[in-house]
Amino acid sequence: MNSINHVAIIMDGNGRWGLEHFKSRNRGHKEGIKTIEKIIKESIKHNIKFLTLYAFSTENWKRPKKEINYLFSLLEYFLKKKINDFIKENIKLKIIGKKFLFRNIFKIINFCENKTKNNTKLQINLALNYGSKSEIIDAIKLLNKNKIQITEKKISENLYTKNIPDPDILIRTGNTHRLSNFLLWQLSYTEIFFVKKLWPDFNEKDFTKIVNTFRYSKRNYGKI
Repeated sequence: MNSINHVAIIMDGNGRWGLEHFKSRNRGHKEGIKTIEKIIKESIKHNIKFLTLYAFSTENWKRPKKEINYLFSLLEYFLKKKINDFIKENIKLKIIGKKFLFRNIFKIINFCENKTKNNTKLQINLALNYGSKSEIIDAIKLLNKNKIQITEKKISENLYTKNIPDPDILIRTGNTHRLSNFLLWQLSYTEIFFVKKLWPDFNEKDFTKIVNTFRYSKRNYGKI
């Protein structure tokens, strides 16, 4: 049986769900928060130590400003709502990406990270203003600046995800079969599950089914 330390998720389909049900992309983003809360609880049940959620990519800046502003306000609402639960439930929050560009919510982001930095039950990595290509370039620039020889090990040690194990599982909802510049380096040997459901419709049973499928799958890592 395979152990699971880290699950990464591309939470795709919020906007489409909102348009289908309420003719509002923002309503879909709001419903998606409820799914996040469900999957956090389910991750704890399965004793998963790391959960990485792709919340806002470097490409998402191309969206309408009104939608971007709503996403920021929704993120602020989520963090303020959940911070006490994170502290109580021993959950650590870490932001991966260039968070300094989120000026309006930078304070609450830092507050949540600092308040939960010593928690150990589950680490939630929230990918904000995240792009994997930029992450790899930043790691190489840092190595060059410090005159450190470039190796796979040294690149891994200088990514935003340093000290975080590579994902065992990647889940992408929304019936879209691509990685969208997410954890390209870290996903080398990750088992990938593409799900037809849009993110607000994804539930605990769907998550548990994927976890159980992974636990009993054979992983060769290049061997026979």
